[in-house]
Amino acid sequence: MDHLIHKANILVEALPYIQRLAGKTVVVKYGGNAMIDLSLSRTIMQDITLLKYVGLNPILVHGGGPAINKMLTALNIQSHFHKGLRITDSDTMEVVQMVLTGKVNKDIVAQLNCLGGRAIGLSGKDGNLIEAKKMEPVHGVDLGYVGEVNNINCKVLDILARDEYIPVVAPIGVDEDGQTYNINADTVAGEIAAALKAEKLIFLTDIDGVRRDPEDADSIISVLSVKEIHYLIKIGVISEGMIPKVQGCIKGIEKGVNRTHIINGTIPHPLLLEIFTDKGIGTMVTA
Repeated sequence: MDHLIHKANILVEALPYIQRLAGKTVVVKYGGNAMIDLSLSRTIMQDITLLKYVGLNPILVHGGGPAINKMLTALNIQSHFHKGLRITDSDTMEVVQMVLTGKVNKDIVAQLNCLGGRAIGLSGKDGNLIEAKKMEPVHGVDLGYVGEVNNINCKVLDILARDEYIPVVAPIGVDEDGQTYNINADTVAGEIAAALKAEKLIFLTDIDGVRRDPEDADSIISVLSVKEIHYLIKIGVISEGMIPKVQGCIKGIEKGVNRTHIINGTIPHPLLLEIFTDKGIGTMVTA
């Protein structure tokens, strides 16, 4: 009986959050090891499906680095990175598009649908969802077909999310000439959340949040301001792959997203723990 009462108390704790967030948009960026581990992946898909069923409007933006690396290796195409961004030549761009839109996106859609969700897979090419332009060289290095977001045409996302559907977005953009670009998924998630003025933007990562000491797992910072993030980037505490995540948080906050979060996606049910509990997990970024 005590075990059952404990379960009931958990549901009661979630009630005010469900009431407060009903009808609100939550953008989730999903990637990293959580995509590789099938048991972890299932709990995240369960979380997203549950969010939809209790009245929130989740939008999932996914990466796919490990799957891309696996395919590039199979095709004997070398991978190169600069400042956490993949250098993308024409051959690599073909593989990135094929893996993200043709495999990863549809696998996620299938998982959500099997759990009772109504997921629809999209890329930035659908309805010109993500208008892109070529990224300028980074510290003198040309990244090839790597793009940055010029504009988000969020009407299609808004229509789907406010209806019964769960949009699943692959971070592929297109310019006015029809050229395809690989865009960092963290950046895309931030831009979509900003365009929709989402209630929450959540990045699922492989660590518990932003660490004051990158080597110390116990140095997680629970709350960070935008000013503090700029300082931590300047002194090198925040670096490489974490930079697009915190920049996405900043972009969202500056454009009206209410709360942005960086949490560990390698623990079971991270979204429910963050959204529906009093304490939450990970790092929250504020203005």
